[in-house]
Amino acid sequence: VDDLTKLPFTTKADLRDNYPFGLFAVPQDEIVRVHASSGTTGKPTVVGYTAKDIEMWAECVARCMTMAGITKKDIVQVAYGYGLFTGGLGAHYGAEHIGATTVPMGTGNTQKLVTLMKDFGATAIACTPSYLLHISEVLKESGDVDQLKLRAAVCGAEPWTEEMRLQIERNLNIHAHDIYGLSEVMGPGVACDCEYHAGLHVCEDYFIPEIISPTTLEPLPEGETGELVFTTISKEGLPLIRYRTRDLTSITYGKCKCGRTTCRISRFKGRSDDMLIIRGVNVFPSQVEEALLSIDGVSPHYHIIVDRVNNLDTLEIMVEVDEKFFSDEIKGLEALSVKIGKAVQQMIGLNAKIKLVEPRTIERSMGKAVRVTDKRKLV
Repeated sequence: VDDLTKLPFTTKADLRDNYPFGLFAVPQDEIVRVHASSGTTGKPTVVGYTAKDIEMWAECVARCMTMAGITKKDIVQVAYGYGLFTGGLGAHYGAEHIGATTVPMGTGNTQKLVTLMKDFGATAIACTPSYLLHISEVLKESGDVDQLKLRAAVCGAEPWTEEMRLQIERNLNIHAHDIYGLSEVMGPGVACDCEYHAGLHVCEDYFIPEIISPTTLEPLPEGETGELVFTTISKEGLPLIRYRTRDLTSITYGKCKCGRTTCRISRFKGRSDDMLIIRGVNVFPSQVEEALLSIDGVSPHYHIIVDRVNNLDTLEIMVEVDEKFFSDEIKGLEALSVKIGKAVQQMIGLNAKIKLVEPRTIERSMGKAVRVTDKRKLV
C-alpha cells in the first residue's frame, strides 16, 4: 500500500477514451450487469459488474443501512431512480441483503409514494436528501406525518448540508444518514455515516482512499481538504487504481465513538472540476453547450442557473438566440424554446426551464467564461 502513490492516476477521461467496454478486466460473458453515468462528451461512463461485484456492492450498501439502524424487520421504500443510474438498484439489493422488505418505488409520483408509505407502513426510505425534504413538507402540509411508521433514512447522490439533515429529522421525527458512492468505483455504499455523524465510514476492506492536492497531485496529510482518490481492492469487472473522484473532502483516522475503526471522510466541500450534481444526475456545462449548439439560431453564449426551490433542485438556462426570433411571432420563440428544452433533456436527462434572450444580453468575460451560477447552499 505504501507504494500506491508511485502508480499513475485513473480518470473519467480514461473511461471515456475506452468507451464502452475497453477497461473491463474480465471476458464479457462474466459481466452480469452494466451501469452508466454521464460524461462531458455526452457519452456515458460505462461500468461492468461481475456476479461477485454485485454481491460485494450489496454487502457494502447493507453495511450502510445497518449503520442507519435498518434490520430485516424493516420495510424499506427505495425512492431513487432505477435504470442505468446506480442509486435505485444499489439501495434495492442492499436492503434485500439485510433481509428487509424492499419496496422498489422509484421516483416521479410523490403523492403515490406518500400513499404507499402510509399503506405499507414503510419504516425506512432511501432517496436523495432534497427529495426527502420535499416529501417531508408535503406530509407536513397534509398533516399526515403522524400516520407514518418511518424511522430511518439513507440519503445520497447529491451534496447536502447538516442543516438539511436536521430539518428532515425534525419534520419526520426520524434519523437520517448520509451515504456516498460513485458508479465508477461501485455505486452507493462506498461510505456512510453512523449515529454520531462524525464523518462517513469508508469500507476500507474494499476501497483504499487517498486525499491529494488537486493542483500538485501530491498526497495530503490527515485532516487537510483535497481531492478524494480511490483504489478498488476486490472489484473484478472494472478494477480501478487511484481513481480521481474530483470530490473535495478530508480524511480522519482513528476509532469513532461508535466503535468502528475504519477511516472517515468529511462532508464534501465541492468538486475540483466543473461538474454539477442536480437531482442526483451528473451534469457538465459542456453537455449543455453541445445540446444548444446543435440547434440553428442559438449562439454559444449561455448561462446555467441552478437553485433549490421548496427543497427541490431547479435548472434554468439562459440562451442568446438570433435577433430574427424576436422580430417573428411569439409562436416562433415558443417553438424554439421547446426545441432547446428537448435537446437539453435528451443530452442530460433533466428538464430545464429555457429562457431565450437577445444577443449581447449575457455578460462577457475577458478570462474564462462564467457559465454557471449555483444558488444552492451546499456547504
